[in-house]
Amino acid sequence: MTAEAIQAGPHAGSSDAPAPDVPAPCGDGDRPLRIALLSYKGNPFCGGQGVYVRHLSRELARLGHSVEVLGSQPYPVLDEGVPLTELASLDLYRQPDPFRTPKRGEYRDWIDTLEVATMWTGGFPEPLTFSLRAKRHLAARRGEFDVIHDNQTLGYGLLGDLGAPLVTTIHHPITVDRQLDLAAADGWRRRASVRRWYGFTRMQKRVARRMPSVLTVSGSSRLEIAEQLGVDDSRIHVVHIGADTDLFSPDPSVAEVPGRIVTTSSADVPLKGLIHLVEALAKLRTEHPEAHLVVVGRRAEDGPVAQAIERYGLQGAIEFVKGITDEELVTLVRGAQIACVPSLYEGFSLPAAEAMATGTPLVATTGGAIPEVAGADGETCLAVPPGDAGALATALSRLLGDPILRRRLGAAGRERVLANFTWARAAQGTAELYRARIAARAALRGGVR
Repeated sequence: MTAEAIQAGPHAGSSDAPAPDVPAPCGDGDRPLRIALLSYKGNPFCGGQGVYVRHLSRELARLGHSVEVLGSQPYPVLDEGVPLTELASLDLYRQPDPFRTPKRGEYRDWIDTLEVATMWTGGFPEPLTFSLRAKRHLAARRGEFDVIHDNQTLGYGLLGDLGAPLVTTIHHPITVDRQLDLAAADGWRRRASVRRWYGFTRMQKRVARRMPSVLTVSGSSRLEIAEQLGVDDSRIHVVHIGADTDLFSPDPSVAEVPGRIVTTSSADVPLKGLIHLVEALAKLRTEHPEAHLVVVGRRAEDGPVAQAIERYGLQGAIEFVKGITDEELVTLVRGAQIACVPSLYEGFSLPAAEAMATGTPLVATTGGAIPEVAGADGETCLAVPPGDAGALATALSRLLGDPILRRRLGAAGRERVLANFTWARAAQGTAELYRARIAARAALRGGVR
């Protein structure tokens, strides 16, 4: 689930990264594959799903495969050569009118009615309704694709024969988000609202257990998927994702802005840990008054983060930016003295990989899969426990006061990303998984595709 959807809702060492756990090619040659890539959310500026779809589809196309993205609002931004087929929802969570009631003329069929009814009763309908629209669309195009790749929709519509082998990516179980949101909820009404919003996770558990091949992005997520969703470990394969290392690269001509700390976060998503970084900044500025924070993400007008900013008098020391271009983001990160990932949990952490790729030194928590990306404390990053504002402040202060350490960690971080986390490697591993799934399905059908 993307950060945007949640916002609309109720609320290792530097050289020991695990090798991608992908099966060997299936032996049917290197013929190009026809791939349908499903994305129920594709916002390129909020959450990681749009980033994943854009970069994976581009690199698969560069390998010679034919990739078509089937997506819903907000539609993904795709690179040249990758077509988008729009499977429109009612876009109930669009800004500036989230939770809107559609006009009578907008309803097209029973799926639209189901979408609105679920929203009206406090649930999040899009994984289910997108899967139903995708099933209908794929049925009309049977035989056009060699493989179907679902990007964490996990809706009931994906069960049964879709006309081609199915692979599904689970970045991390959304049950983790549910647990953290429940822990942060005040009062029984809020907790009831959170439980209802995350009602779709029951469907995702049931569907995940029936998926023949699950792809995930880290060893940490693999364990969580097996434990929380009950998926057989033998059906879960790890293919690390990565950074666009051509775009996210060092540029000595970009001057450091003294005291700038940059993070990618969502103010009202507890999982992202922004409130702990705000508290750390308040402590940090007693020793480094020039320290300030740029948050790539949406500002919350109310809630714990907004209250903390006001409580500590940090209105002039924290800036929120959103909707910026890739080039603007890269310039922002290059100019920072420190990049920070304060998350309580991540299934991978693209912001960590992208910041490291620019040569910007990283302070990151050890939540979830972040250590798999960021590496060992003192070698490629400074690592702190999740949820510990004091430890964050100490690490940030250490880096701000030590330019030699900043340069060493920045250089080591880029080398780690180049060696382990690129989109080209991700596409190669994903294509191998496609071929293995095609071969397995053909074997079950006696060699008939």
